Amino acid sequence: MTEVVPGTEEAAEPPASPQPSPDVPHNMETEQFTPTEYSIMSRNGVGTVGEQISLLVNLFKVSVNAPDTLFFQYSVAITLEDKRAVESKVIGRKVVNRLYQIYSSELGGKRFAYDGGKTLYTAGPLPLNKYEFKVLLEESFRKRRSAGADGSLCEESKRSKHSSQLKAFMVEISFSAKIPMQSIAVALKGVDSDANSEDALRVLDTVLRQRAADRGCLLVRQSFFHDDPRNFTDVGAGVTAVLGFHSSFRSTQRGLTLNMDVSTTMIIKPGPVIDFLLSNQQVREPRYIDWEKAKKVLKNLRVQATHRNLEFKISGLSEKPCNQQLFSMKVKNDKGNNEGQTVEITVYEYFVKHCGIDLPSSIYFPCLDVGKPNRPNYLPLELCSLVSLQRYTKALSPVQRASLVEKSRQKPQDRIKILKNSVGKYCYDDDPVLAACGISVDKQLALVEGRVLEAPKLKVGQNDVCIPCNGRWNFNKKTLLQPSHIDYWAVVNFSARCDTSYISRELIRCGMSKGINIERPYSLIEEEPQLRKSNPVARVERMFDLLKSKLNREPKLILCVLPERKNCDIYGPWKKKCLSEIGVVTQCISPVKITDQYLNNILLKINSKLGGINSLLAMEHSGHLPLIKDTPTMILGMDVSHRGQLDIPSVAAVVGSRCWPLISRYRASVRMQASKVEMIDALYKPLENGGDDGIIRELLLDFYDSSNSRKPTQFIVFRDGVSESQFQQVLTVELNQIIKAYQRLGEDDVPKFTVIVAQKNHHTRLFQSNSPENVPPGTVVDTTITHPRNYDFYMCAHAGMMGTSRPVHYHVLLDEIGFSADELQNLIHSLSYVNQRSTTATSVVAPICYAHHAAAQIGRFLDVNDLSETGLSSTPEFPRLHKNIRSSMFFC
Repeated sequence: MTEVVPGTEEAAEPPASPQPSPDVPHNMETEQFTPTEYSIMSRNGVGTVGEQISLLVNLFKVSVNAPDTLFFQYSVAITLEDKRAVESKVIGRKVVNRLYQIYSSELGGKRFAYDGGKTLYTAGPLPLNKYEFKVLLEESFRKRRSAGADGSLCEESKRSKHSSQLKAFMVEISFSAKIPMQSIAVALKGVDSDANSEDALRVLDTVLRQRAADRGCLLVRQSFFHDDPRNFTDVGAGVTAVLGFHSSFRSTQRGLTLNMDVSTTMIIKPGPVIDFLLSNQQVREPRYIDWEKAKKVLKNLRVQATHRNLEFKISGLSEKPCNQQLFSMKVKNDKGNNEGQTVEITVYEYFVKHCGIDLPSSIYFPCLDVGKPNRPNYLPLELCSLVSLQRYTKALSPVQRASLVEKSRQKPQDRIKILKNSVGKYCYDDDPVLAACGISVDKQLALVEGRVLEAPKLKVGQNDVCIPCNGRWNFNKKTLLQPSHIDYWAVVNFSARCDTSYISRELIRCGMSKGINIERPYSLIEEEPQLRKSNPVARVERMFDLLKSKLNREPKLILCVLPERKNCDIYGPWKKKCLSEIGVVTQCISPVKITDQYLNNILLKINSKLGGINSLLAMEHSGHLPLIKDTPTMILGMDVSHRGQLDIPSVAAVVGSRCWPLISRYRASVRMQASKVEMIDALYKPLENGGDDGIIRELLLDFYDSSNSRKPTQFIVFRDGVSESQFQQVLTVELNQIIKAYQRLGEDDVPKFTVIVAQKNHHTRLFQSNSPENVPPGTVVDTTITHPRNYDFYMCAHAGMMGTSRPVHYHVLLDEIGFSADELQNLIHSLSYVNQRSTTATSVVAPICYAHHAAAQIGRFLDVNDLSETGLSSTPEFPRLHKNIRSSMFFC
């Protein structure tokens, strides 16, 4: 996280009015609306249904033999002699480590945990409440040929020696607060959620981070990564995956535990800059490199000059090639100093003639500029290598993500072995701060009892019943529950290798076996060969021109054959044209091999998009859903998709159930919002004319129209992607937006809510204690390893076929509807079986899957290159869905 440096306060100024949090939507600030106050609920029971199963979990028991220990928190301020604050955590750690080496006696020999920024912790107090130290660090520098700001390049000659100078840092340490270790013991009893317990856990986690930093690891929150090529995996386009470990202390019903897990992060591929650029741009020879793209991707990366053991940060590229880029150099006079004549010389000539370094590869390439804005410092590309462990923070492409999954998965038993070894290897018991608390960590994974819920039965066509086995089912010799009729449709082909006539015939044949009556396509349209190298938008526009000339009315479906899978640049423009501008259902395919299974999966998506129903839960079909069948209930799935860069807007998607009392039919509403903002700000969006253009109004009206004019009086909200620190905001901000939108439609009452957060991005893993296989689908754990007070549980609804299954961590924030633990867990488990595009149980409930798909698909509407010019100051509007598409399940 970026650290904020507090400004000076002026007493003469009147107190400023409180500013709204950036996560709080502006409309909640301006409306005269008394918000309903909600608080996070406590656990009200545990489930009992299901077959018992013995499990292992990657939590290691922690014993605390000195629970009365007091942590003392101290503020740390590090400045240079000119009073400029030091922001770099790397430098901060070096300074504080050096400080301890010099002044440990003044500190009473007390060891401490330092976070690299503005805080350090000790077990027990330091002798004084305030210290001021001066710390000198050696800093490598270069003897320059000239002392002026004229862009000199490197050392005088090969014989120049590196020198060191001492750089002074001023360090101020002052007492800030006391944090009792006892607060953890109080929280473990479930008495309260005292913030002190979170503070105490933060101290312990800081110790873990410091131990990793002392080993030279890259730190990413509570994960750490060693610079060891054995842990590197190339995922393509100049990006490398690094295997490391996550470690953090957790409070559970069992007591304090250490959560240890395998973790992965992305870094820039270390090594020669030229090799990185070739890989990043996926070209074979340097002459094909796009240097404008190279300039953007290289900016702020660190390189090491291979002819000198020095490290630099890249600020840009030279405007001209190495053999043309000039700089001013002062030539030595007869007395041997640099006060002679100034001459213009090229970078290439300087290195070849004055440094004796041959440059066979980079003579015609731009140079790296590693200087300052007004004082460039040029280095030839072939003399520079990217240093290791530089994080890659952009979103991975679908191809990179697939490569990462393929190469980084681990079988359950392999993961257990690695984790056991790591806990022993890192010797946390030996840390002086942890030892002062009497902390010791068990070396074995904890045992826990779980339950396996029975899979729900599914209703399919011809009054048939499907019984899932191991989280899977199929439609072999079965038909869809409500198949569609496709009478007027077309096929467009952007691929030169596909036979669309054969594809359409096979699709018709498979459709017939599933009960879908598909007529022959009205037209098969091939892309003109000369357009295949054109701009994707132009290709799509031309294809629609051909469609208009061939069709005499609007088609019910357009099947689009793409030239490649995963990362096709036609997909976004095509979807935008169909879903936003034209208003026609479309299905994109890119088959490698035409099989019945492939076509059946395509038909599931097509049938759902056209309003058909593939299957329903048997209890849903018969109208026997507990607490839902008698009271109009709307289920919401909410997700925000962040697109990897700070200047790219985020996409918020909400899906709402329709056709009550069904829970398998949904409609989506999508909006764009400020980049990286997690709270959805368009659930309620008042207009100047008194109307509401928010997401919830749109979904409520659709619920009313599709549910025999019934209004929902209770909501089940599934929220994805929020951290524990944001739970209260979900209740305070988002729930009150929903209430405001609800009441704007003429309702005075406040509906009942059940609010559940689903977390997938966590590090708890479950293993069978008596089997090498993944835990069976339907496994749920709601005791022992869950929160001491709050209402949470782990559920693994899906069958893990590869790697190690990751359960979903569900947090029940509110339950006004009044589900029992068994009822709620069975409902959530059942909602993993209603995804209309799948014949396997999904890892998370279908409404969240749908919201994620909708956000991702609409996000492809956005032209990233155009949006990146917009910056953070504004959030551009993107086209809404066409009225013909809005109520469809286009996201299937």
